[in-house]
Amino acid sequence: MDPVLELAENANAYTPLGPRDERIVTDRYVLWLGPGSEPGWNVAQRFRFGTTELAGVRAEIHAQLRERGRNACTWEVGSHATPVDLVDRLRALGLVDDEPNALAVGMVLEHEPPAAPPGVEVRRVTTDDEYEAAERIAAIAFGAARLPPRRRYVPDPANPIYLASIGGRPVARGSAAFGDLGATLFGGATLPEARGRGAYRALVAARWRDAVERGTPRVVTQAGPLSRPILARLGFREVCEIRILVDYFGAESRP
Repeated sequence: MDPVLELAENANAYTPLGPRDERIVTDRYVLWLGPGSEPGWNVAQRFRFGTTELAGVRAEIHAQLRERGRNACTWEVGSHATPVDLVDRLRALGLVDDEPNALAVGMVLEHEPPAAPPGVEVRRVTTDDEYEAAERIAAIAFGAARLPPRRRYVPDPANPIYLASIGGRPVARGSAAFGDLGATLFGGATLPEARGRGAYRALVAARWRDAVERGTPRVVTQAGPLSRPILARLGFREVCEIRILVDYFGAESRP
């Protein structure tokens, strides 16, 4: 499969690992483990196995997670996963859609996007205060019940966070993972009162520029229904779909 399509469909299989991340790579699946125990921090993807192997693959994934004290994960089933009816098979086993974002669309940008509008400044997060501002924006934009606790921020050159400001006030944030195939964009969020003023576009332009400077002039992302129209206007094209299901295999892990 085309490497860029692979990156768009199975991002966690290729992006650089953070200091608290782990990745288990097999011929049948890839399991990415982040710093948290919630399903979204434990992602199985890039499935390539036969129709009779599902039970064994699932048991193996569960065993890997239990060894690390985790009892739930997400299965990200891309357009090119095998078996081709894997989503139906997983639902029959009790897995549930990861609502409200059970479908993501892999999108690719391979040419320069529109420039940032005047008055929007984008910089990489380097300080604890900037990190706290970025986390606050994400919490508000995604409707979190409470703001995250303040903690020390250690910049990671391969997985930077970006902050967009208007009139000196931080209003949007985004992150990226820079690998050999290109940059994968994550976590775009804008405060409700600042939407429509170009902050999201400025964040895309900044990350594109950094990808070009690294010699990999392409960016990919897995987009939800709100961001897909915006990304299409910026020149992204859709290349695949990813169905996201949650696998609760420990009673204590169910919400």
